[in-house]
Amino acid sequence: MRISSKITSDAFVYIRSLIKPGVSTGKLDEEIEKFIRSKDAKPAFKGMYGFPANSCISINQEVVHGIPTKRRILKEGDIVSVDIGVEKNGYYGDSAFTFPVGNIDPAVKKLLQETIKALYLGIEKARDGNRLQDISHAIQSHAESHGYGVVRELVGHGIGKSLHEPPQVFNFGKPNRGPLLKEGMVLAIEPMINLGEQYVTTLQDGWTVVTRDGLPSAHFEHTVVVRKGAPEILTEHNLKDEVF
Repeated sequence: MRISSKITSDAFVYIRSLIKPGVSTGKLDEEIEKFIRSKDAKPAFKGMYGFPANSCISINQEVVHGIPTKRRILKEGDIVSVDIGVEKNGYYGDSAFTFPVGNIDPAVKKLLQETIKALYLGIEKARDGNRLQDISHAIQSHAESHGYGVVRELVGHGIGKSLHEPPQVFNFGKPNRGPLLKEGMVLAIEPMINLGEQYVTTLQDGWTVVTRDGLPSAHFEHTVVVRKGAPEILTEHNLKDEVF
């Protein structure tokens, strides 16, 4: 899993320089596929549940599962959430990052910053002996303390020899609830936080989930190993520094 997760995180570093005004989401998806296959690995999302692309790329009010296309062009001031999964040797890595496109509105930049903080506060609770909803509560309490909406319908998940495994990792919950976390469990923790209300809906394409109020949404995700000490982030990279 370290290998597949490292390819996942390296793919984000690779495409960072390509994310700028005038680039299509279809072009980003092509480059993501090329990079993953150059590592003798496979894009995990292609064909899964019938999904038509190699990655999920969602712009502004699109929360998750945006379908890349040559017709969708990034503009100055957009934010773009890229979700990448990789399979190599039968094991999976999964990560997401919401990038600013050029200069963005200060309120939206703060949303990105606080969503990253919520992710890492959740990750900090991924320790042997804690309960699953300790992660959920840490994410929810931080996001809601800033007045943001926490998406309920979409969740993180276990990950290993399948991309999606039990347990579901909610981004809201009460502390000291849920299954006991144990050394060696691997979780994909992924807060989806809205600038406005929590409510979302799915577009007619059957995939793209958007905020109901049309306000922007941020999505960050890491594949994390539960440890007795500090959790181990398999998909770590230094891109978060660019948002601060």
